Amino acid sequence: MRFLILTTDYPAFIHWFYTQHRGLEKRPYVEQMQMRSESLFNDSFFYSNNLKKLGHEANEIYVNNEYMQKTWAREHRFRFSEDWRWEFRLRRGVVPWISRIKESWLYNILAEQIRYYKPDVLFNQAMNTISSCFLQENKSHVRLLIGHHAASSLPKGVDFRCHDLVLSSFPPTVEQFRNKGIPAELHRLGFGPEWLSCMGGEERPFDITFIGSFHPIHSSRVAWLEALCSRFPQVKVWTEAVDHLAPDSSIRNCYQGQAWGWEMYTIFSRSRITLNHHGDILPYANNIRLYEATGMGTLLITDWKENLHEMFEPGKEVVAYRSSDECVELIQYYLDHENEREAIARAGQKRTMREHTYYQRSKELVDIVERYL
Repeated sequence: MRFLILTTDYPAFIHWFYTQHRGLEKRPYVEQMQMRSESLFNDSFFYSNNLKKLGHEANEIYVNNEYMQKTWAREHRFRFSEDWRWEFRLRRGVVPWISRIKESWLYNILAEQIRYYKPDVLFNQAMNTISSCFLQENKSHVRLLIGHHAASSLPKGVDFRCHDLVLSSFPPTVEQFRNKGIPAELHRLGFGPEWLSCMGGEERPFDITFIGSFHPIHSSRVAWLEALCSRFPQVKVWTEAVDHLAPDSSIRNCYQGQAWGWEMYTIFSRSRITLNHHGDILPYANNIRLYEATGMGTLLITDWKENLHEMFEPGKEVVAYRSSDECVELIQYYLDHENEREAIARAGQKRTMREHTYYQRSKELVDIVERYL
């Protein structure tokens, strides 16, 4: 089968990535894609790489990466529109504002790529970005259109029935689409063993680390992390920015900057304990940190969720807390009990490598696709 995976990157990551590789935007598309894959950020590469190992054709497209997309178009001698479109909408439903969006080149090029790659399966990981109208217009070029989305809210009022199937790692999302009459299946996130190339040796100089975002859906994260940073000044925090935090926030004292891709996995490999918090999305364990941290061999201390035991055994493969106070107690305990900490970390890593790699997820994906084609 031929798979074409559509995904997007955080704008902050794109800026960081091209800042790290000056002049890369002028290099051939294949070089930009190679460097993007070597960054080890996001899971699209791991799907395409493992689908190839399983004998399928697979390509990924970072649809909002303007440098890569326009390079692809020029190399394929495709003339795309540079027109801007103005959009009038309400900010937070109250304040009118006007934004300038570059949909023209994005959709022109993406339509040409769908025709060029001729996929059997169009795997849309950008359901909150790519227009359903666009997908419906181009659906005749594919045999199966799959949507892939986790837990964040999707745009309201959008008709997603152009998708033949939706996959999600978050049970309520699966239920939500089934209730709308759209076939949906549970398909969990995973770990890329390629990340182990980032191992920083046997030493773990960081006692406690946290890497994550502070988007609106993570509002409860701030109070939780502030409590921990106040109690443990050695906590090291990597996030996009802390400008939005209160001037006296204890997180500011622990802030280390941004960490993407290989740098993030190196930090995990050098951490005794890595913290996880799902934010305001309840009530299930779902995020990718579960697999990234355990896979890199650090002890994961995560918030308790009712389905956590389906992925890891609490107390034996990961450690789970139900409150900030309990989290503080668990951190102190496992800092003081090295042998127990390392035993749980090793068990968590074994579980991830046994059941939660992207090779296994890709096999599961193929099995699901074969049932729907």
